[in-house]
Order: sequence, then structure tokens, then C-alpha cells
Amino acid sequence: MTTDHEPLDRRRWTWDHPSPPRWLLIGHTGVPQFPDDDPLALCADIDGFFVDLPPRPRERFTLLGCVPEGALAAAGSGQPHLGNLWLSAMPDDPATRRGWFGEQLLDVTVLGRRPSASSPGRVDIDLEGLVDVNDRSDGVARPDDVTGFVLTDLADTPCGTCTDITGVFREPAAPPVPYVTLLGCRPEPPLLTAIAAIPQTTKAGLRRRWVAGEVNAVAADGSAAGLIGRSLTGTLVSSVPSALGSGLLDVTIASETGEPHPEGTRGILDLWRTGRPTERNLWAGYDRTLRHEWSGVALARHRSDAPDRPPATTFHLDGRFVTDIEGFYCAIGEAVNGPGGYFGWNLDALHDCLNGGWGADSPFRLVWHDSAVARRHLVAGYDRHRKAPAVAFDVLLELLAEHEIDVEPR
Repeated sequence: MTTDHEPLDRRRWTWDHPSPPRWLLIGHTGVPQFPDDDPLALCADIDGFFVDLPPRPRERFTLLGCVPEGALAAAGSGQPHLGNLWLSAMPDDPATRRGWFGEQLLDVTVLGRRPSASSPGRVDIDLEGLVDVNDRSDGVARPDDVTGFVLTDLADTPCGTCTDITGVFREPAAPPVPYVTLLGCRPEPPLLTAIAAIPQTTKAGLRRRWVAGEVNAVAADGSAAGLIGRSLTGTLVSSVPSALGSGLLDVTIASETGEPHPEGTRGILDLWRTGRPTERNLWAGYDRTLRHEWSGVALARHRSDAPDRPPATTFHLDGRFVTDIEGFYCAIGEAVNGPGGYFGWNLDALHDCLNGGWGADSPFRLVWHDSAVARRHLVAGYDRHRKAPAVAFDVLLELLAEHEIDVEPR
């Protein structure tokens, strides 16, 4: 590695092995009161950090003692789709007064209803959907003092009440990928300290083996950039000599981190390995999940010190592949900042970018070529991929107009 006094984002990370390092872990070990971001290890490879998981299974909920209203009352037994519902406590309930805001149920479908066995005159309604959590291993805590539940849609329209609900509240599950292994790893002193504590089974020993860090991709020139969306945390459980090089180790961590990046993210990072892409639309062949990953990689590698182009600049958006909202973010990133460019990856981030500091100073002109593709695909309704209301073409035009962007659809 280079000298320690250099800022981490300016260092060039190298080692004395034929193949250059591919990954850098930056963070801390143990449980310090004020943790630092220190280099922990360079690695040739990493196992368990990029994994394609099966789709998250849909969940079953039952509203017990329910008095349905609105869309829930109108729903028959033909599996009508309700979209997202908000589950909260009654306004005067102790849980509400204590500050419990509730849980959101995503992509809800009614499976059926029947007279309630516990509440005469009411019904029990079976639903299918997902609880809104960060990842599938998250627990959902039930408030101790809740006495009943209220259901509303995202517009706060009442959908009914129930005395109880099953299937929502549960203990945390094991991480979907239980172990992450740093393959061909050259540990730095903090990680060496954690490795030395592996034989220790006391609580103090477990604390010494705690690892928390950010995984950075190391480019061919030795520069490194982080991956947005997931850190690596857990307890170090083993360290053995690696077959990938003399003096290197394979270090395994029992992960307490949530869902991994998809495997295809590796291929995206490979396109940045020798520098920023120079060809446009390399993202076009990816599915929606990997298009989102593309924007995350572009964000992590965005040059924050680059000046904005002046107001009244004209940018050209190639709309041939804007078949989903993720494609729009990829396309506008390249329109403003060139191949591999970033200019937002959700509506809030797009709003921030339109306020300046991300490559363009408004007002500016945006020529949207082949805009008919987006008009055909970005339509109002419910987005089953994002589990949220769809972002329609007209919504994007309205947001751009609010920021004085002159959009010329072609």
C-alpha cells in the first residue's frame, strides 16, 4: 500500500503478487467507542458478497375480527390487488401515543374472507403480500400495548380495522448468506488483531473478532471506490493459508449483513476496472435490478469536484432503451455526465441533482430522443417490481418542469 498519511480516496492499493488486488475492506475491528475507517485488508477475491438469491417469497397475513372499508370491503375472492397498505394502531391507542408508526404491507392481494370465529359480526380476511423491511432477514417487532389495528392506503383512505393480524410480526431470521470469505487476503494490523483472537471464546474474545467495514472495488490503476448499498459486518471465525498466493490468507466472517449484491454487479464493476466506460448504453442489456446496480456504481464513482455545465446547456437523452424507470436514470445520467454518468437513481436523488452540483446547473434544455419508448412503458399504475406506485412519463416531465428544465420530446 501507499503511505498512510495520504487520504484513503487518493491512495493506490498494490501488493507484491502477480495478480493485482481486486477488493479493499475499510472499517474497524472490535467494538471501539469511536470507530475509525482504517484499511483492514486487500483481497484477490471475495465469496458470499455477490449472490443471486431466489425471489423473496410472498407472505400470508390474516386480519382477525376485521371491519373492512373502502377497497378492502369491495374486494371479492378473485384475488383482487390492493397495492400497498399501511397498518397502524388506533389514534387513541397506547401504541400510537408511545410513537409506534406502524408497518407497511406491500403488493397486497386478497385471498379470501369468512365470518370471524372470534368476533361475531366481523370477518377474518386472508391476504398475501410482503412486509416492508430492508431485507428478508429483518425482524418485525410487535408493540406490546397495541389494542387494535387500522388499515389505510397510501392516500390515507380508510380500508378498515381489525382486532389483530397474524403473519406480520416475527423474530429476525438468519442472514440469507451466512458467511463471507475474503479470498487471497493480505490483512492489515487491525484485522491481524482480530485473527489472533480466533481461539478466544470469551465475550471479550468475540468482541475482538468483530469486523465492520465497507467493501471497495480496486481498479487496475490501484484506485478504489466503495459499493453503495451494503457493508460487511460480522464475527471472524477462521483464517487459513490461501492457495491464491504465498503469505495470503482466506479469512471467513460469519456475516450479520443483509441481502448481498446480485452476482451481475461483478460484471458491472469489471466495466469500470480500467477506468470509466467510454461507450454509451452499456447498461441497456441489463434487467431492472442490474440497471439499479449500474446507477449505484455510477454514483460511487461520480466526481464531486467536477464543475456543473452552465445554465442553458443542451443535453441529449438517448431514450431507445428507457423501458423502465431504472433505464431512465441510467439514460439521464449519461445525457448529463457522459458514459457511465450519474444524475439520480430515484425521484429524491433526481430532485437533488436538479438543484445543481451534479453536472448541470438549471435551467437547461433536455432533448429526449425516442421519447415514445418511455411514454409507452412508463405509465401510471402499480409497479410490481418496485412494490410502489409507478413513476410515469408525465410525472418525470412535471418534475423536470418544476426545475425549469426545457424538455423537448422527439
